Amino acid sequence: MSTTAKQQAQKGAGRKLLSSGRGAVSLAVLVILLGLALAVNFGLVGFDPIAQTPSDRLLAPNSTYWFGTDQFGRDIFSRVMSGVGSSSLISVVAVTIAAVFGTLIGLFGGFYRGLIDLFGTGVTNVLFAFPPLLLALTLASVLDRNWFTVAVAIGVVYIPIFARVTRGPVLSLREIEFVRAARSTGMNSIGIMFRHVLPNISSIAIIQIALSLSWAVLTEAALSFLGLGSPPPAPSLGSMIYEARTLVLIAPWTLYAPGAIIVTFVVALNLLGDSIRDILDPRSREVSS
Repeated sequence: MSTTAKQQAQKGAGRKLLSSGRGAVSLAVLVILLGLALAVNFGLVGFDPIAQTPSDRLLAPNSTYWFGTDQFGRDIFSRVMSGVGSSSLISVVAVTIAAVFGTLIGLFGGFYRGLIDLFGTGVTNVLFAFPPLLLALTLASVLDRNWFTVAVAIGVVYIPIFARVTRGPVLSLREIEFVRAARSTGMNSIGIMFRHVLPNISSIAIIQIALSLSWAVLTEAALSFLGLGSPPPAPSLGSMIYEARTLVLIAPWTLYAPGAIIVTFVVALNLLGDSIRDILDPRSREVSS
């Protein structure tokens, strides 16, 4: 496919995403959440997420504190939006790690077969044997507590998914006509993989990335709830819910605000991932039609 054709295909996919109600709404929600997170982190709206004002502790939502305050007098709106930014950063880094290493494992294993495929399949099967959250908990507990190690722990958990969804298509593509033609011209295997095979599975990887982001957000929130997320005083949606569990009867807004944002964030990511899958996956279009 020529560069012009690729650009036209990308523009067409973008127009389809914006023209679909589900995709447009989910994208708008994500833009609003991430925009507010950036605005809070740059001090354009809200208050300092970690600043304590004891005289304003446990205030209900009002015109000054939109989501109320917690037991230390901290602005919940600012903390929630800062938590969205932190969760987004961790999730993007985690999914990037999983996508890069998982895709390479599936690509090399499916193309070369033999011992390389046996080793890659064995590693992914071992990782698949553990429940994702349990594996993430184990990795996060043995690593130093900071946002990057949390991202690494989550990324390792999702490597097998990318390896598995990549390996199958590569097994089919390695025997297809244009790959045989490239071999006949003397192109080496690395060149064939990265110039011919990888571009043809890119849509699969993009779909998996979009769907994995929502799982990563939930996993990060679960780790934070269990005390293995980013260390305090950095705001985290999961840790905010943990702290609010004893306040729900006297200050329910301390629980409702982070809980509602997690649900909104994850649902928007899921809907966006479904919309991207419908656009890029021909089988999804056939089913929907």
